[in-house]
Amino acid sequence: MLELHQVTGGYGHGPVVQGISLRVEKGETIALLGPNGAGKSTLLGALSGTLPVRSGRVVMDGLEIGALPSHRIVQHGLVQVPEGRRVFAPMTVQDNLRLGTVRLKNNSAAGVAERFDYVYAMFPRLAERRLQRAGTLSGGEQQMVAIGRALMSSPRVLLLDEPFLGLAPMVVEEIRRALDALRANGLTMVLVEQKLDIALPFTSRAFVIIKGRIALTERSEQLAARDDLGQLYFKLAAEAA
Repeated sequence: MLELHQVTGGYGHGPVVQGISLRVEKGETIALLGPNGAGKSTLLGALSGTLPVRSGRVVMDGLEIGALPSHRIVQHGLVQVPEGRRVFAPMTVQDNLRLGTVRLKNNSAAGVAERFDYVYAMFPRLAERRLQRAGTLSGGEQQMVAIGRALMSSPRVLLLDEPFLGLAPMVVEEIRRALDALRANGLTMVLVEQKLDIALPFTSRAFVIIKGRIALTERSEQLAARDDLGQLYFKLAAEAA
């Protein structure tokens, strides 16, 4: 469904992501793992069009999307939930969610209402706070808004950039249950995460990125069973040096 062929991207003059190739099957959930500064978020930015793809190809359902502007990529069905939530603090929950419908193919009143119903059923807490300003919500509730906003566009591929960062364990579990439901419904997801104990039980395959390159590809359950898991990033970084 989603294929990357030797993708390179970065900021300014220096490439951060260097020649990454991988494939995500329809309905699959994969993890992009690695330490801070490895290039995980940069790769998501290149996929979503918020950063340019300097070289290589990004193909979704046979269409090359790497050169498309971000709004066209959203319209094609690939949507990113950014790190840090990035909600519009002065706006209500409902207005934040409505922004996700800008590129919704069926943006009629009935189509938008259907998406609201879908998101509010996924996150009932947002329905209770729909008229509350997003900036007054807790961090976990803001993360629900960020995910809900992405779901309003009816995506087929969801890119999640550290969605559990800084959240309390109870909120992590609540969001994981929602993501499990999305996965059960066949949504394809790419999860960026540093913490292996969170990412591996939730995904089918894992790609470990070290210094902008894929250093290891493995089934998640096999990776979780490694006896050197606690030192994995350090070991792979030493091998890449």
